[in-house]
Amino acid sequence: MAVRQLEPDPDSAERLRARIRARIDEIGDPCSVATGTPMGLDEMGLIKAMEISPDGDVRVDMRLTSPSCYQLGYFGTEIERRVGSLTGVRSVTVTYDRGLDWTPSMMSAEAKERRRRSLARKGMLPILGG
Repeated sequence: MAVRQLEPDPDSAERLRARIRARIDEIGDPCSVATGTPMGLDEMGLIKAMEISPDGDVRVDMRLTSPSCYQLGYFGTEIERRVGSLTGVRSVTVTYDRGLDWTPSMMSAEAKERRRRSLARKGMLPILGG
């Protein structure tokens, strides 16, 4: 009897990717929380790239909002803990950029609108690009 090699299920891989993004988005960006408009890391546009191997090894490349961001340890620990607990994930690696390329334009449309309303309530205008 021949053993048939199973092909990876692309639908399953996309579901895992969506579950990973949702889990990362549960992590609140501390600066947005502090300013009264809480946003998750994904909706903030802080997930630059994500790779998932067929074996379940996940690599998350994070974009920082500033070179002086002191939340690296928090972000890495939370991403590793939350994503690592998902079925289908074997390991999690988090890398960071230098915090020089993020702009408010990278936020999701919903996050931008929440931010705009929050700033308007405070009598402030959004920064260009946001």
